[in-house]
Amino acid sequence: MLQVIFILIAFLCGSLPFSIWLGKILMGLDVRHFGDGNPGSANVFRAGNKMAALLVLILDISKAAIPVGLAYHNLGMRGPPMYFIAIAPILGHVFSPFLGFRGGKGLATALGVWIGLTIWKASLAGVISVAIGIALFSSPGWAVMLALAGILSCLLLWMPDPLLLWVLVSQTLILIWTHRFDLSHAPRLRPWLAGHFLRGKA
Repeated sequence: MLQVIFILIAFLCGSLPFSIWLGKILMGLDVRHFGDGNPGSANVFRAGNKMAALLVLILDISKAAIPVGLAYHNLGMRGPPMYFIAIAPILGHVFSPFLGFRGGKGLATALGVWIGLTIWKASLAGVISVAIGIALFSSPGWAVMLALAGILSCLLLWMPDPLLLWVLVSQTLILIWTHRFDLSHAPRLRPWLAGHFLRGKA
């Protein structure tokens, strides 16, 4: 029964639309009118409030890290129940009942799941990989795919736990769907990097 309760709590936590709430409270704006139209810290940033964007980012990470970390480390949950607890926050974020089941892309929440499961190991690999991806690619979707590849490499090398691998597979499918527009186009290098290669060929 406790496991079912934690699945519901994890989904509810993930569904909390902090970007929408703080955007209206701190800026009087609906952040979905900016950028790609999705609720998330990136569009809070685009709306012009860097501190609010940072706060939303922290909250979107924490709303996954806290319930997942409590279940995994404090209560020792494993197996299928832990799998569903780990997937619930990102599903809550992407299909938030507070937003008519139309939520955000789930990247920060996915990172929170890995902080909850592995503290810094897989999450650090994901952060480093996404930073490299953002530096290399014009499309955020391909940067996300590089981050997932970084997490996969970390898991295979140091933590080949089937539970963690199944969580990653499911996250990957969800993030492919939420970034489907970006991924429908071939990855493009940043202009500065593309120019560097062109100059090298000249």
